[in-house]
Amino acid sequence: MTYAVIMAGGTGTRFWPKSTSKHPKQFLKLFGKETMIQQTVNRLSPDINSENVLVVTNEDYISFVKDQLPSVPEHQIIGEPVARNTAPCVAAAAAILHKIDPDSTMIVLPADHRIENREGFLDVLQNATDIADETGSLVTIGIKPNRPETGYGYIQYNNDIKVEAGDHTAYSVKNFTEKPNLETAESFLKSGDYVWNSGMFIWKTSSILNAFKVHLPEIYSLAQTLIQSEMSDEDIESFYRSCPSISVDYGIMEKADNVQVIPAEFGWNDVGSWRSVHDLSKKDDQQNALDPGDTVALKSRGNLVQSDSGKQVVLIGVENLAVVETDDAIMVLNLDHDQDVKTVVEQFKADPEKKELT
Repeated sequence: MTYAVIMAGGTGTRFWPKSTSKHPKQFLKLFGKETMIQQTVNRLSPDINSENVLVVTNEDYISFVKDQLPSVPEHQIIGEPVARNTAPCVAAAAAILHKIDPDSTMIVLPADHRIENREGFLDVLQNATDIADETGSLVTIGIKPNRPETGYGYIQYNNDIKVEAGDHTAYSVKNFTEKPNLETAESFLKSGDYVWNSGMFIWKTSSILNAFKVHLPEIYSLAQTLIQSEMSDEDIESFYRSCPSISVDYGIMEKADNVQVIPAEFGWNDVGSWRSVHDLSKKDDQQNALDPGDTVALKSRGNLVQSDSGKQVVLIGVENLAVVETDDAIMVLNLDHDQDVKTVVEQFKADPEKKELT
């Protein structure tokens, strides 16, 4: 059986003031009538129904998941008592699914990505699942780059070592590279054998557990203990509190020798900033992405407005701004500085008088 594991534990600090630790990005409606996590789960249907979805989230967000994904079985919503990065998240999910079905296959997806071409995405997932099932490989999806992006990690692959599956080809991975500088990103784009690291993974549950045994034996041992347990809240808490904090990319994918990547194009965006929200939103003829309510833009171009209050927002003679309003805060941001939002949030967290805003 194939299961989808949705990683939904992040706080989305780059989307302050809408996204806060009390109401993070994946539970917001940034595009249309569905939240990010609802879009993530719903686009899998009918290939994977909600009964075969496992959501791993912060224990403080369990109520959000229940409210927004009522068809996901309650016992398949796992609350993390502490943040330990993605490797423990994957290991816990693998342990749970191994107990349900030792022959299961896992599709691991972040909860907050935007995908335009749903059918193309599902086709790639099916091909990736076939490869994972047939070869026992650890498969990831790489996004074919169309610009020298410095905000994404990259994967280099070997053109000469490949596996065919349906309409797609999986290639053996040479190496992973963290976010590069512009010069390096330009060289990656020219080389033709680099793709963006999407953070989406497909593998047999047994294959990823074996990879933990080889590369992260401490977490593997804890996962085995979890498999033998009753999977109670106390068992989950003990697992997480005993785990080191490490990403599955660094802990396993960069070290394993059976990693395959499928280069793909299906309108993917990790929605990592207010700039990306502007780029992906419906815009007027002046490239303004405005709330459908009482927003007026005069002699203004390339702006984004999101307001929760219903107050009328008026833009006059401005360009390249994001105006974001909530009950607690108003942010006016030059979209060229969208990555600095995280810095502001970190400053607020360090200030006792402003910490509650985050």
